[in-house]
Amino acid sequence: MIASASLTTLLFLLLSQHASGAPTASTAVVGLSMPIRRLSRSQNLTLVAQQAKDQRDMLAVKYGGQSLQQRGTGYNLYVKNFVPRIYYGTIAIGSPPMSYDVILDTGSSDLWLTSSTCGTGCGTSPTYDPAKSSTFHNLSAPFEIQYGSGAVAGYIAEETVQMAGFSVAKQGFGVVNALSSAFNTNPVSGIMGLAWSPLSSTQQTPFWQTLASGGSWDSALFGIQLTRYGNVSGAAQNEPGGVIDMGYTNSSLYTGSIEYHSLIGTPQYWEINMNTLTVQGKSINIAGASTAIIDTGTTNIAGPASAVASIYAQIPGSQAGTGQLEGYYTYPCSTTVNVQFNFGGNTWSMSPADFTHSQVSTTECLGAFFVSSIGQGGPSWIIGDAFLKNVYSVFKYSPPSVGFAALSDIAIAQNGVKAAVPSPTIGAVTAATNTGAASRAAVGAVSSGPLGILFCFWLASTSIAFLLW
Repeated sequence: MIASASLTTLLFLLLSQHASGAPTASTAVVGLSMPIRRLSRSQNLTLVAQQAKDQRDMLAVKYGGQSLQQRGTGYNLYVKNFVPRIYYGTIAIGSPPMSYDVILDTGSSDLWLTSSTCGTGCGTSPTYDPAKSSTFHNLSAPFEIQYGSGAVAGYIAEETVQMAGFSVAKQGFGVVNALSSAFNTNPVSGIMGLAWSPLSSTQQTPFWQTLASGGSWDSALFGIQLTRYGNVSGAAQNEPGGVIDMGYTNSSLYTGSIEYHSLIGTPQYWEINMNTLTVQGKSINIAGASTAIIDTGTTNIAGPASAVASIYAQIPGSQAGTGQLEGYYTYPCSTTVNVQFNFGGNTWSMSPADFTHSQVSTTECLGAFFVSSIGQGGPSWIIGDAFLKNVYSVFKYSPPSVGFAALSDIAIAQNGVKAAVPSPTIGAVTAATNTGAASRAAVGAVSSGPLGILFCFWLASTSIAFLLW
């Protein structure tokens, strides 16, 4: 442990002298990575219960097939899980570019930001001001995104958007001028959807898909590694949270080969088949309910009622939750729960630390698996961050597929590391602010040089951002 921490510090110091501006001109890889932060977990049981209920209800809207599909007017129903303990990164938008923190969500496809006209309803997060950009273009099309307990509304526009050193001109996105107060999550200003274009409420091609299909990347894919802080005592309010690698896979973060699984049907969500699920050595019956969406925007794991009940039946002392915790289960915190997934190849283990959603008493914990209320026509399972923290995940454009690889020692060593919050790797831009909010500087990206392997490690050490509750 000491050796790993020392290695992390040494590599960071070596690389800190090589910081500069935009993407490199390296012929080996056309791909860059992006930074991360974490907001500490709430210890308030009432708030934990409310957040648990919100997560369950929001998934029902997000995946329940309740889309309005009013494409002619730009309206359509969709949901994003704003429950804290979410991963977020920084984008730059406009000319001159301003930076904003956005949730990185592989379970949705829209990019939207709160606007300067949103008022107090958008809280204290930085807001986008179209008047300050020379590349803003209003498409004059309204849109609304309906959540389980609130909504966002505004209009569709085009702008120059940058992320991880890459830029897309005339990127379509939603400018939000009305936002339910329930979704104020400072410092996050919006969402960067990383799923496929058919899901887009704004009918715009997602940022990543434009880059992947247009040949901007050496490899038409992006990789994600998420860190774990839930079991770390004394963790700061914000911590490094992992990395999103765009246009390449970061070989310093995984070992062995990447195991790919083809998407089901026409690409919309990152949906694959799950072969087996094992808990405490016992196989859980998932026959007829084995489709799984890989969703970085969901904290935990949702599944069919019968399967979830069977999971907790393997844990003595488990009890079904009631009230706001309906659909969840509590279990003795002293129990080590071992879970394994198989998607048609290797078996992937989930750390017992990730099975714990939160502690609700001195002896009882809330489990990460909960009952999905999506209903008929929706996916069987939503696989969120509780599992994804245990693998290096790859989202591939062609052929459409999701890949998993075992985490390397370097990646594992980043879990719980007390380190400085990373800076955005989007070039030299000014961070946007809200009225009364303090200005922040966003500098970053890395130059090319002889430290290829160390470069990859630094990017991995300074990448996305997440809120932990």
